[in-house]
Amino acid sequence: QVQLVESGGGLVQAGGSLRLSCAASGRTFSSYAMGWFRQAPGKEREFVAGILWTGGKTLYSDSVKGRFTISRDNAKNTVYLQMNSLKPEDTAVYYCAAKECYACLSPPRYAFDYWGKGTQVTVSS
Repeated sequence: QVQLVESGGGLVQAGGSLRLSCAASGRTFSSYAMGWFRQAPGKEREFVAGILWTGGKTLYSDSVKGRFTISRDNAKNTVYLQMNSLKPEDTAVYYCAAKECYACLSPPRYAFDYWGKGTQVTVSS
């Protein structure tokens, strides 16, 4: 049973930083892709960033490129999302997700298999 537990959300002023963590358990994740998604009130959930557990290749949405960094710590089975230069429009519930990805050359943006419960990020102006 895959379990994903997010932490690190909170309230921050515009221009500030937060680091989200996703603790993954229940599998060996070497053949997985991990992703961060977000959903703001009244909007659809959207892809933010993804990483291949093996090799570390990353992918970002245009809205966060250059401001957010996704990374993973193999020893801790944890994926991080470092968020800098935060804007009010980054306010959302952020979800960690995992997907089996044996032959992936790049992190996918869709069809993730497992999801965490989310952590709230609020950016005040």
